[in-house]
Amino acid sequence: MKNDFYCDEVLSGKTLVKRVLETENVLAYYHTRPFYEVHIVAIPKKHISSFLDVTEDDTNIMNEIMMVIRQVASQVTKEYGACKIITNLGSYQDTKHLHWHIVYGDRIRN
Repeated sequence: MKNDFYCDEVLSGKTLVKRVLETENVLAYYHTRPFYEVHIVAIPKKHISSFLDVTEDDTNIMNEIMMVIRQVASQVTKEYGACKIITNLGSYQDTKHLHWHIVYGDRIRN
């Protein structure tokens, strides 16, 4: 398995991040290399490789992450008037740890 940036760096504390919202099982923080004007990442603290790997055992974590995403998206929308919520699968997913991007604005990187 490739390195998992979220487990290896963010959740371990090796890479410091600007936290937006944190719960017992979820962390939302500003992306360390943003692609958008506003770029927030929401991750479960438990390692789940992909949305396709979510099981019934993950129901509580999924409910919690959806509430965090909703709250962060609401804050971004209130401040900027809009946002996108993005998750990737398969070869589109660079880091094999379930995560969502809550973004606003035009893409600023290739």
